[in-house]
Amino acid sequence: MIYYWLHMIYIYIGSRLFWKKVKPLSDLTRTRRVNILDCESFRFMANSKYFYYMDLIRYEVVFRSKLYDNTVKKGMFGVLASQKIIYKKPLKMLKKFNITLKLEGADEKWVYHQQIFEQSGQICAIGFTKAGFWKNKKAQDMRTILMNSDSGYEIKMPPAEVLDMFENDYEILKNNNKATS
Repeated sequence: MIYYWLHMIYIYIGSRLFWKKVKPLSDLTRTRRVNILDCESFRFMANSKYFYYMDLIRYEVVFRSKLYDNTVKKGMFGVLASQKIIYKKPLKMLKKFNITLKLEGADEKWVYHQQIFEQSGQICAIGFTKAGFWKNKKAQDMRTILMNSDSGYEIKMPPAEVLDMFENDYEILKNNNKATS
Protein backbone atom coordinates (compact mmCIF):
# COMPACT_ATOMS: atom_id res chain seq x y z
CA MET A 1 0.00 0.00 0.00
CA ILE A 2 2.92 2.33 0.70
CA TYR A 3 4.14 1.74 -2.87
CA TYR A 4 0.69 2.76 -4.17
CA TRP A 5 0.65 6.03 -2.23
CA LEU A 6 4.24 6.88 -3.17
CA HIS A 7 3.36 6.31 -6.81
CA MET A 8 0.22 8.44 -6.42
CA ILE A 9 2.26 11.30 -4.86
CA TYR A 10 4.74 11.06 -7.74
CA ILE A 11 1.89 11.31 -10.27
CA TYR A 12 0.32 14.22 -8.41
CA ILE A 13 3.56 16.23 -8.23
CA GLY A 14 4.54 15.42 -11.81
CA SER A 15 1.07 16.25 -13.12
CA ARG A 16 0.70 19.52 -11.24
CA LEU A 17 4.26 20.84 -11.67
CA PHE A 18 6.15 19.23 -14.55
CA TRP A 19 4.00 17.52 -17.15
CA LYS A 20 1.95 19.34 -19.75
CA LYS A 21 -1.79 19.66 -19.24
CA VAL A 22 -4.18 17.37 -21.09
CA LYS A 23 -7.82 17.56 -22.01
CA PRO A 24 -9.91 15.23 -19.86
CA LEU A 25 -11.59 13.85 -22.98
CA SER A 26 -8.46 13.04 -24.94
CA ASP A 27 -6.85 9.61 -24.96
CA LEU A 28 -3.82 9.30 -22.73
CA THR A 29 -1.15 6.64 -23.22
CA ARG A 30 1.57 5.93 -20.67
CA THR A 31 4.49 3.57 -21.03
CA ARG A 32 5.25 1.54 -17.92
CA ARG A 33 7.51 -1.38 -17.08
CA VAL A 34 6.37 -4.53 -15.32
CA ASN A 35 8.68 -4.54 -12.32
CA ILE A 36 9.47 -7.44 -10.06
CA LEU A 37 7.08 -6.21 -7.34
CA ASP A 38 4.20 -6.37 -9.86
CA CYS A 39 4.74 -10.05 -10.60
CA GLU A 40 3.53 -13.35 -9.32
CA SER A 41 5.81 -16.36 -9.12
CA PHE A 42 5.46 -17.19 -12.81
CA ARG A 43 7.19 -14.00 -14.02
CA PHE A 44 3.99 -12.37 -15.23
CA MET A 45 2.18 -9.34 -13.87
CA ALA A 46 -0.33 -10.33 -11.19
CA ASN A 47 -3.98 -9.73 -12.07
CA SER A 48 -4.40 -7.27 -9.18
CA LYS A 49 -1.74 -4.96 -10.65
CA TYR A 50 -3.80 -4.30 -13.76
CA PHE A 51 -6.34 -2.53 -11.56
CA TYR A 52 -3.50 -0.63 -9.86
CA TYR A 53 -2.30 0.78 -13.19
CA MET A 54 -5.89 1.54 -14.21
CA ASP A 55 -6.23 3.70 -11.06
CA LEU A 56 -2.98 5.53 -11.69
CA ILE A 57 -3.80 6.58 -15.24
CA ARG A 58 -7.32 7.73 -14.28
CA TYR A 59 -5.94 9.92 -11.51
CA GLU A 60 -3.21 11.21 -13.79
CA VAL A 61 -5.90 12.55 -16.14
CA VAL A 62 -7.67 14.20 -13.18
CA PHE A 63 -4.45 15.81 -11.92
CA ARG A 64 -3.23 16.91 -15.38
CA SER A 65 -6.50 18.46 -16.53
CA LYS A 66 -9.06 20.99 -15.38
CA LEU A 67 -10.97 18.11 -13.81
CA TYR A 68 -8.87 18.67 -10.70
CA ASP A 69 -10.01 22.31 -10.39
CA ASN A 70 -13.64 21.38 -11.04
CA THR A 71 -13.81 18.44 -8.64
CA VAL A 72 -11.14 17.87 -6.00
CA LYS A 73 -10.60 21.57 -5.30
CA LYS A 74 -14.37 21.93 -4.85
CA GLY A 75 -14.49 19.20 -2.21
CA MET A 76 -15.55 16.32 -4.45
CA PHE A 77 -13.86 12.96 -4.32
CA GLY A 78 -13.56 10.30 -6.98
CA VAL A 79 -15.40 7.02 -6.57
CA LEU A 80 -15.06 3.87 -8.57
CA ALA A 81 -18.46 2.26 -9.02
CA SER A 82 -17.34 -0.80 -10.95
CA GLN A 83 -14.54 -2.13 -13.09
CA LYS A 84 -14.20 -5.12 -15.34
CA ILE A 85 -11.20 -6.52 -17.14
CA ILE A 86 -10.74 -9.01 -19.95
CA TYR A 87 -7.38 -10.77 -20.02
CA LYS A 88 -6.00 -12.07 -23.27
CA LYS A 89 -2.28 -12.50 -22.71
CA PRO A 90 -0.09 -11.92 -19.62
CA LEU A 91 2.31 -8.99 -19.36
CA LYS A 92 5.88 -10.23 -19.00
CA MET A 93 8.20 -9.16 -16.18
CA LEU A 94 10.71 -6.36 -16.86
CA LYS A 95 9.19 -5.58 -20.26
CA LYS A 96 7.58 -2.26 -21.12
CA PHE A 97 3.88 -1.99 -21.80
CA ASN A 98 1.52 0.79 -22.79
CA ILE A 99 -1.73 1.56 -21.07
CA THR A 100 -4.16 3.81 -22.93
CA LEU A 101 -7.15 5.48 -21.27
CA LYS A 102 -10.08 6.27 -23.58
CA LEU A 103 -13.26 8.04 -22.57
CA GLU A 104 -16.25 6.02 -23.75
CA GLY A 105 -18.88 8.54 -22.63
CA ALA A 106 -20.79 9.81 -19.62
CA ASP A 107 -24.28 9.94 -18.21
CA GLU A 108 -25.67 12.01 -15.34
CA LYS A 109 -23.77 10.18 -12.58
CA TRP A 110 -20.95 8.23 -14.20
CA VAL A 111 -18.12 8.45 -16.66
CA TYR A 112 -17.10 5.30 -18.55
CA HIS A 113 -13.53 4.53 -19.62
CA GLN A 114 -11.82 1.84 -21.62
CA GLN A 115 -8.22 1.04 -20.69
CA ILE A 116 -6.08 -0.95 -23.09
CA PHE A 117 -2.89 -2.78 -22.08
CA GLU A 118 -0.45 -3.42 -24.94
CA GLN A 119 2.94 -5.11 -24.94
CA SER A 120 5.12 -5.76 -27.98
CA GLY A 121 2.39 -4.43 -30.28
CA GLN A 122 -0.27 -6.86 -28.99
CA ILE A 123 -3.32 -6.13 -26.88
CA CYS A 124 -2.90 -8.10 -23.65
CA ALA A 125 -5.94 -6.90 -21.69
CA ILE A 126 -8.80 -4.42 -21.84
CA GLY A 127 -10.36 -2.90 -18.75
CA PHE A 128 -13.58 -0.95 -18.38
CA THR A 129 -14.41 1.40 -15.53
CA LYS A 130 -17.46 3.22 -14.29
CA ALA A 131 -16.45 6.14 -12.07
CA GLY A 132 -17.79 9.42 -10.80
CA PHE A 133 -17.38 12.17 -8.24
CA TRP A 134 -19.29 12.49 -4.98
CA LYS A 135 -19.89 15.34 -2.59
CA ASN A 136 -22.07 15.26 0.54
CA LYS A 137 -22.94 11.60 -0.08
CA LYS A 138 -24.41 12.42 -3.48
CA ALA A 139 -23.17 11.66 -7.00
CA GLN A 140 -22.38 14.81 -8.95
CA ASP A 141 -23.49 15.48 -12.53
CA MET A 142 -20.62 14.18 -14.69
CA ARG A 143 -21.81 15.95 -17.82
CA THR A 144 -21.64 19.35 -16.10
CA ILE A 145 -18.21 18.53 -14.66
CA LEU A 146 -16.91 17.50 -18.10
CA MET A 147 -18.38 20.60 -19.78
CA ASN A 148 -16.74 22.86 -17.18
CA SER A 149 -13.43 21.01 -17.58
CA ASP A 150 -13.26 21.00 -21.37
CA SER A 151 -14.95 23.71 -23.40
CA GLY A 152 -14.99 21.44 -26.47
CA TYR A 153 -16.96 18.70 -24.72
CA GLU A 154 -19.98 17.41 -26.58
CA ILE A 155 -22.29 15.10 -24.67
CA LYS A 156 -21.40 11.57 -25.66
CA MET A 157 -23.39 8.62 -24.36
CA PRO A 158 -21.35 5.48 -23.81
CA PRO A 159 -21.94 2.65 -26.29
CA ALA A 160 -24.72 0.20 -25.41
CA GLU A 161 -22.16 -2.63 -25.02
CA VAL A 162 -20.39 -0.70 -22.25
CA LEU A 163 -23.63 0.18 -20.46
CA ASP A 164 -24.78 -3.45 -20.70
CA MET A 165 -21.54 -4.59 -19.09
CA PHE A 166 -22.37 -2.65 -15.91
CA GLU A 167 -26.17 -2.99 -16.01
CA ASN A 168 -26.63 -5.78 -13.46
CA ASP A 169 -23.99 -4.76 -10.89
CA TYR A 170 -26.47 -3.59 -8.25
CA GLU A 171 -28.75 -6.58 -8.82
CA ILE A 172 -25.84 -8.90 -8.12
CA LEU A 173 -25.18 -7.07 -4.85
CA LYS A 174 -28.85 -7.19 -3.82
CA ASN A 175 -29.16 -10.89 -4.61
CA ASN A 176 -25.93 -11.67 -2.79
CA ASN A 177 -27.14 -9.79 0.33
CA LYS A 178 -30.39 -11.80 0.35
CA ALA A 179 -28.43 -15.06 0.10
CA THR A 180 -26.18 -14.20 3.06
CA SER A 181 -28.94 -12.96 5.41
